[in-house]
Amino acid sequence: MDLRLTLLLIALCSPGVTKVENESTAQPGHVHTTEAPELATAITIGPNRSSSEEEHDEDCLSVGRSQQSREAIAAAIQRLGVQLLHNLETTPEQPNVIISPLSISLALSQLALGAVNETEELLMHHLHENTLPCYHQSLHNVLAQLRNNDLQIATRIFLRQGFEPKQEFVFESRRLYDSEPAVLESLQQINNWVENATNGKMTDFLSALPPNLLLMLINAVHFKGEWKARFDPRFTSRGVFYLDNKRMVDVELMEDAKHPLSVFIDNDLEAQVKYPRFPFLKSMSLLVVMPMSGQVNVSSLSTRLNILDLYRRLPKERAVQVKVPKFKLEYVQDLKDVFTKLGLGDMFSSPNLADMADGPLLVSSVMHKSSMEINEEGAEAAAATTVVISRASHPVFHLNQPFFFALMDDKTQVPIFMGVINNPNPGAPILERGEFGSKDKVGFPIDKDDVSSFRGPPK
Repeated sequence: MDLRLTLLLIALCSPGVTKVENESTAQPGHVHTTEAPELATAITIGPNRSSSEEEHDEDCLSVGRSQQSREAIAAAIQRLGVQLLHNLETTPEQPNVIISPLSISLALSQLALGAVNETEELLMHHLHENTLPCYHQSLHNVLAQLRNNDLQIATRIFLRQGFEPKQEFVFESRRLYDSEPAVLESLQQINNWVENATNGKMTDFLSALPPNLLLMLINAVHFKGEWKARFDPRFTSRGVFYLDNKRMVDVELMEDAKHPLSVFIDNDLEAQVKYPRFPFLKSMSLLVVMPMSGQVNVSSLSTRLNILDLYRRLPKERAVQVKVPKFKLEYVQDLKDVFTKLGLGDMFSSPNLADMADGPLLVSSVMHKSSMEINEEGAEAAAATTVVISRASHPVFHLNQPFFFALMDDKTQVPIFMGVINNPNPGAPILERGEFGSKDKVGFPIDKDDVSSFRGPPK
């Protein structure tokens, strides 16, 4: 499975910058990866800080390492992700939504470092940090736990030549979020950084620089995981994915007769819902939520989910016969409208970013691009040559209709990616079919014995 996201969350501009100045910044030129000499002092020497601030930092170091703070960070990131999923609209061109609540939280948090007064309060409110002291230190500690060979997180500050941010903001961005400043020299420089940060998986991220650009905060999250038990490509075959009661698309279905799966059925969300958890190596999991009726809106369902509670209720893994669609999807979205809808409109009109730099600054764009690929790759191929597909020997789970997913870190229970997949093959022609549940459906067998076999543990 390959998930990668690059988020240009903050493009800060000033109305006072002339078009000529901006064009000179945007011209292609030789790309340097070193920081500007005039920023060397700011990024290598910490700012003078009072003893009370140092004492507060010492307190935060211990608070930020606690289990309580890790759980609070995970819950806050989940709430932000669910809130965004509920408000991001799909289109015929983009029927699916794929976001990284971790990446979005990281970018908003870095912006909050430079915000003061009402702007800071507004940002922290939407980051759901209300009950969490030492938010930045707690998030910093969670990021340190998340980084591994499969999950890579990179951040960077790009500055227009001549623009000087405040020393404290640069220092704290570097200390808490490993975000190094660099002078912005060309569009290609941005795209090269994104390409490198995503291991070459995402190219030509930007086609143009925003006008009057002063500063850009960019972060990239890249995950490439191996299934705990791989799917044998020999058993991948053509099948169908049901978009709704009457429409379906052709897909490639990966199949495994004995896939290790934690799965149960719940009736608490006004509809029977299946919750399977697909394990990866290195303590990562793909949690899937699929209604058992095609009449349920998956995006609306996500607002009633408590992922952390579901995680705790999952039973032990068991051998399950599974069918999962193989797909490769992309998602591109400017998040400015959805942030405005959620109450962050002041960020784009009159924010107070006095701790970032002197003079008026505006957030001009919130560009987000992500991609997701699910295929047979995995590290464990034991007994692959002897596996036999049998429909009767094990319970079955077919992921063959719209579903919600969350890519979870098992240790911190932070949702790295979240999304709603309504159509895993949007480029394919849509086929008409009979009523949902007719004999041509290769779906989940909803008989009494099979349903009871997936009941979750008592609450």
